[in-house]
Amino acid sequence: MKGRDDAVPASCDVLIAGGGMVGASLAVALGRLSLRVTLVEAIPAGSPGQQRFDARTTALSRSSQHILGTLGIWPQIAEHAAPIRRIHVSERGRLGTTVIDADEEGGEALGYVVENRLLGAALWRELGDHSNVTVLTPARATTAAVAPDALDVQINQGGVVATVRTRLLVVADGARSTLREALGIAARTRPYEQTAIIGNVAVDGPGADQRTTAYERFTPDGPLALLPAGAGRYVFVLTRRAALVEAVSALPDPAFLELLQREFGFRLGRFRQVGARSCYPLELVEAEAVKGHRAVVVGNAAHGLHPVAGQGYNLGLRDAAALAELLAEESRRTDARADPGGAALLERYAAWRRPDQRKVVAFTDGLVRLFDQTSLGPLRGLGLLLFDTVPGAKRLLARETMGLAGRRTRLARDLPL
Repeated sequence: MKGRDDAVPASCDVLIAGGGMVGASLAVALGRLSLRVTLVEAIPAGSPGQQRFDARTTALSRSSQHILGTLGIWPQIAEHAAPIRRIHVSERGRLGTTVIDADEEGGEALGYVVENRLLGAALWRELGDHSNVTVLTPARATTAAVAPDALDVQINQGGVVATVRTRLLVVADGARSTLREALGIAARTRPYEQTAIIGNVAVDGPGADQRTTAYERFTPDGPLALLPAGAGRYVFVLTRRAALVEAVSALPDPAFLELLQREFGFRLGRFRQVGARSCYPLELVEAEAVKGHRAVVVGNAAHGLHPVAGQGYNLGLRDAAALAELLAEESRRTDARADPGGAALLERYAAWRRPDQRKVVAFTDGLVRLFDQTSLGPLRGLGLLLFDTVPGAKRLLARETMGLAGRRTRLARDLPL
């Protein structure tokens, strides 16, 4: 695979710190431009992962599908992606429900569920086709110092430290970003005192409608999401308060299946097999700024979200698509002032992304807090009933969920950069 043996360049136009799905997506987009790009990732591509049943997945919005399609990634994963044609929201013990249906939104699906390993492999294969992208892995970008019209970024490869001078640094190394902190960009962290238990579960005999329906079910102990993953398999995200998670995660498989069944009910049939479970403490992380001196912060490094609405990668991918579009415009300038890390470009990026980021953060955080208030139970049930009947309300939510609201990037509109 391209990139493992790439030599450390002395300089580049754009250095992306973090080669996860957002960082790699940005690198693929920039690979079509005349810019010299360096991608730095701590974990080598193709490292051993989980078995197929236990594979971790990502829910892609329709907007993300279009972006990945324009980048040439979607055709590589489409046949393995499970469509979401309906989203069913309910609360245990309440009558109110709401359903968002793809047929009402004029599309084949509201989104898709795809295994991370397949999406990651497709992104890294695509990187191998772009000679202007240098990939350094395993490696970490640790610090950055101001240089004339650039930043000097230190790269650590197995204890060997080198310096790369870049005109723009993109921080994409996750919610716990050490590089963001090194740049002096603070982040607000708000623990939810909850932990997500994530895994895969097989179901006996769901009908055709259920096999393409995503479920969000709120319970007194926390939300439970079920996403269709194909072949009678569903991804579950079970949220529990921190004090309870150790006991719940340690349950033997039969007892854990009983817990899932009790929380969700029998709408899908009987849960019959559960895979390996992973636990992730949940918190909201918001960078206080998405730009600094010749630096931008994208993806989870800018906004680490609760998984309740499945918006993390989708929001980060829109970050990457917007930044790529602005860099493409800048790269076509012929005057001497063209600068991928210039203050004016970074301000345009921040102004573009700020409304979308704030809206999605407020939505996911508000959803968690609304259903965490047990005293509001009767009002929530009534609210779900009313929401399902108010003209235009579901369409507005659907467009937000699909990433189709607000200013859309060229990549999301199936247009090249």
